[in-house]
Amino acid sequence: MIEAISTRRPRKAQVARREILTVAARMMRERGYAEMSLRDLAAEVGMKAGSLYYHFASKEELACEVMRAGVEIVSEAVTQELNEAGDIPPRDRLVTALRIHLETLQSASDFASAHIRCYPFVPPAVQAELKEVRRAYDRVWSIIIRAYLGPGADANRVRYLRHVLIGALNWSLEWFDPERDDVAGYVETLAGLLPAEPGGSA
Repeated sequence: MIEAISTRRPRKAQVARREILTVAARMMRERGYAEMSLRDLAAEVGMKAGSLYYHFASKEELACEVMRAGVEIVSEAVTQELNEAGDIPPRDRLVTALRIHLETLQSASDFASAHIRCYPFVPPAVQAELKEVRRAYDRVWSIIIRAYLGPGADANRVRYLRHVLIGALNWSLEWFDPERDDVAGYVETLAGLLPAEPGGSA
């Protein structure tokens, strides 16, 4: 994650690196990967364009770190909330995961938004670098969904439901308006589409 910058770096370099990542995440969210100019980025953080290469070897490396942090921020938020919730029914765990994923997207993270909006458009090498962190978060959801559907749940059903739910949450970035829309209301609507009992049939 962005906070986990190596302590071996001089503190000034750590601060500069963190600022570059934060601004890059916002620019990627607003403009997309292709339109994120390193020259504009450097100007916004108050350094020469060439100085960015002290911190990141390439635009691809910078994008990869921004987007990896985006997945980790959401994954850690969901995992932490579920750990704190303790032993709750599988359906409640699923609804909690829906809520925390959505809240994190809407309130906390240009990084997550940058990942969602830019992933289809980054170079294949960047996508390959992000494959494992994406799979790790998928596994978090697969465990939650499998527990909810029951031990005999078909693997495809687990995968389909994961895609449906995460897709619905992530698409909210395109239409959700905090002045009009409500996180709890949207989560309640999604939850209403689920079977009432863990292991039930859709």
